[in-house]
Amino acid sequence: MAGHSKWANIKHRKGKQDAKRAKIFTKLARKITVAVKEGGDDEEYNPALKTAIEKAKAQNMPNDNIERAIKKGTGDLEGASFEELLYEGYGPSGVAVMVQCLTDNKNRTASDVRHYFDKYGGNLGSDGCVSFMFDRKGLLAIDKDKNIEEEELMLEAIEAGAEDFQVEKDYFEVITVPEDFSKVRDILKENGYKFSTAEVSFVPQTTTELKDEKDIKDMSKLIDALEDNDDVQEVYHNWDIPEDLDI
Repeated sequence: MAGHSKWANIKHRKGKQDAKRAKIFTKLARKITVAVKEGGDDEEYNPALKTAIEKAKAQNMPNDNIERAIKKGTGDLEGASFEELLYEGYGPSGVAVMVQCLTDNKNRTASDVRHYFDKYGGNLGSDGCVSFMFDRKGLLAIDKDKNIEEEELMLEAIEAGAEDFQVEKDYFEVITVPEDFSKVRDILKENGYKFSTAEVSFVPQTTTELKDEKDIKDMSKLIDALEDNDDVQEVYHNWDIPEDLDI
């Protein structure tokens, strides 16, 4: 699974900045609402809801916000109806990009996403044009701590059903197949581990390096523009982001 650790490291670094984004609570609330509508409001029987709530709490989303999002999902509070969409396209120099959205206005979202791609040197493609370059994987990142023994964590992760275990500079990375994600997460959580990242994501099989300065700037702007849009939940790509780039 070449490229997955590089991608996870980008997500890990960027995840620490997401809390600074004013719109993060809006995105998280939508995710919770949709999870409730699709699978009910009981976390124990709705893994998607459990993951969404844990992600919200990790970003310090107030409990009142979480409860409102749940009530919108159950219909106890009035709220918009959201549709899940996945757009695929190419960034500068052919970087593969996938954009996961939750929207109450498909035409608006499609127009916005297309505009961003056109503006920053890319183009929106057809369904399936880049998704074959990604694998669906569960990712759990655990920040390094003096109280965490690497070998012990690795054994516990593998025993819980993890597919792979990696040691990065600042954290440990546990990789699972999507079907085992919830089980591995819950077992490690019960064992006292806390996650800085816990999600099922699209992970690139390989990464693409950009050498032209304009391409690098345009790719950065494309990602920022997409992530600043309320309708966009996640942006996945196979850009090999330079370590010294401020993301």
